Amino acid sequence: METKKINTIKSSIQTHDHPYLKDAWVPNYDEYEVTDLKALGDIPEDIEGAYYRNTENQVHEPIGRFHPFDGDAMIHSINFDNGKANYVNKFVNTEGFLVEQEMGRSMWAGLMERAGSSKLPGWGAQGGIKDSSSTDIIVHAGLPLTTFYQCGEGYQLNPHTLDTEKKASWVPAEGVSAHPKVDLLTGELLFFNYSKQAPFLNYGVVDKNQNLKHLVPIELPGPRLPHDMAFSKNYSIFNDLPLFWDQEMLKKGVHATRLHDLPSRFAVIPRYGNPEDIKWFEADPTFVLHFNNAYEVGDDLILEGYYQEHPWPENYVDAPPGLERMMAFLDFSLIKPRLHRWKFNLKTGATTEEDICNETIEFGVINQEIAGIEHRYTYSMIPTKGHFTFDGITKHDHKKNSISKYVFPEHIFISEVSFAQSTASNNEDDGYLITISNDVKEKTSSCLMFDAKNIEIGPICEIPLPHQVCSGTHATWAQKSNLKKHIVSDSNFR
Repeated sequence: METKKINTIKSSIQTHDHPYLKDAWVPNYDEYEVTDLKALGDIPEDIEGAYYRNTENQVHEPIGRFHPFDGDAMIHSINFDNGKANYVNKFVNTEGFLVEQEMGRSMWAGLMERAGSSKLPGWGAQGGIKDSSSTDIIVHAGLPLTTFYQCGEGYQLNPHTLDTEKKASWVPAEGVSAHPKVDLLTGELLFFNYSKQAPFLNYGVVDKNQNLKHLVPIELPGPRLPHDMAFSKNYSIFNDLPLFWDQEMLKKGVHATRLHDLPSRFAVIPRYGNPEDIKWFEADPTFVLHFNNAYEVGDDLILEGYYQEHPWPENYVDAPPGLERMMAFLDFSLIKPRLHRWKFNLKTGATTEEDICNETIEFGVINQEIAGIEHRYTYSMIPTKGHFTFDGITKHDHKKNSISKYVFPEHIFISEVSFAQSTASNNEDDGYLITISNDVKEKTSSCLMFDAKNIEIGPICEIPLPHQVCSGTHATWAQKSNLKKHIVSDSNFR
């Protein structure tokens, strides 16, 4: 094993006790390259590819109140090949990150402050905040792509070194939201963006060669806060949910989220459809942070995601002053999301829906090789009570309607898992669940691997990493065949 610390980013953060700047959320500033990682247990030889993890690392002292989603993107990658693994981590050199590095301080206020608090014009649907690109990471056209939840640029990375290569050329002026989707069967990327200007939502399709092939409006009654979308073989699905900005407060420049007395609405459009082709379906009022998959059965379009029982939770008890609402919205034990299924009949326009299970779970994944078609297994995260971290994993077998799970000791937290398909796969769950752990007692992190067939036995392999990894939101897996082999950098970034 060879470990190299290749860079350290200078921070201006002062010592204080913010709940999302310590423990599992203590920021990283060191960048490493490690070859031939040593493992506790055998690294499986039947996977080839890379696991990419996006994390949120606050570099400079915040302007005003800090929200964990304000942190700058640091990507962690573990490349697997022939039973060996290599590790790299680097900051994404977003425009905002580079400016703040040059200035040596924060130039943008975050999610919890008025946009006017920023020192420079910002990005996003809210306006005025920094595009940190720290929400999601996917792989399209052979390159990792990082995105920001409130819409921003898409940053393309070298899949091997994690160097920031360029902004994706296909991103429209309104930006791209956090959760573009890749259809591995066609190589297409499907995305949306949202803003405070009509039509308030746009939908686009990018082909496997990074050409923007389709861009159409999805007209909404006003500004909304959609976070995710879904697709099936023939359709894309968008949402108009009743949790969004207070319209009267918005006129005053205040971005205050409210739960409105409205039903949930879902827009179904053919993949290359036009606005007149959209079919709208109403459903019970809720908010959905994440969808897992959609597929077609006869005249029905079936959608799976996480229905929130309490999308407008009570204030977080014992929160530090001024953080009561933030910590409430970060506590899934208050919001109570549960795995849910919506069924939209494309002939009659009828909606039926049901809970798949009643457990409080979120951040689900499937085997992405079958995204858009019917799946049997869903892997979900078990949230930590009172904090935006995860304690364990569940596996739902939709055919047997059964659940298996694994829960970690109370001092170990994990990030969203990704499914890595075995190179010898014969079944949907032939593969491994990969995540990064955070042991707040020992102040260490490891890459953990689970046999997707038997998650209840716990990790089958632990790969210690050179430092404690800050928590964050999303991760992805890419097969070796889906990654560009050689990159000739045309980066304009430092």
